[in-house]
Amino acid sequence: GAPTISIFLKPPGAIPPGGSTTICCSYQGDSGTFVLYKDGKQLRTLTGHGSRAEFPISNATQEDRGIYNCHYLEGGTVLVRSETLDIKVEEFQLPQPVLSVLPGCEVAAGAHVALRCTITHSTAVCFLYLEGQAGVLGILSKEQNYFNLSHVRKDNEGRYSCQCFTKRASQWSACSNTLDLVVR
Repeated sequence: GAPTISIFLKPPGAIPPGGSTTICCSYQGDSGTFVLYKDGKQLRTLTGHGSRAEFPISNATQEDRGIYNCHYLEGGTVLVRSETLDIKVEEFQLPQPVLSVLPGCEVAAGAHVALRCTITHSTAVCFLYLEGQAGVLGILSKEQNYFNLSHVRKDNEGRYSCQCFTKRASQWSACSNTLDLVVR
């Protein structure tokens, strides 16, 4: 397939006011320029940073919320654009959820894995994140509070976390502690 540029948050999830995160853009090029856009307007440029550029956000405010994407340019020509990344700045009012993995954090290739996000709030919906991916890996609810990975492969490895919110009251939790899944 065509070369793609990826964009993701490290750590993923909504950011609390005053909190920090980093927008990461990566591409297989090595001599170009990364340009970060917010809501369609050019924000920042990083030149000659190899295959990855990091744009930190510190002391986040409501001004930082919005739709971000990256462009990769060589010689002034846009080679590729990333997907969009929706950054949310939210007060954390819910308890921190707990992420667990069954049968455990180290599994053999081909195994069946269930990632479960638990929160002590009856109407909360939780997002499952995999660090390095732009969007939400899965949405978990009271009715379906686990995410199944069947026949895991090496590309399922990584750092997982979850974060919960209530639709009606629009309340958010902090992110859970992270879990590193290793596939042997």
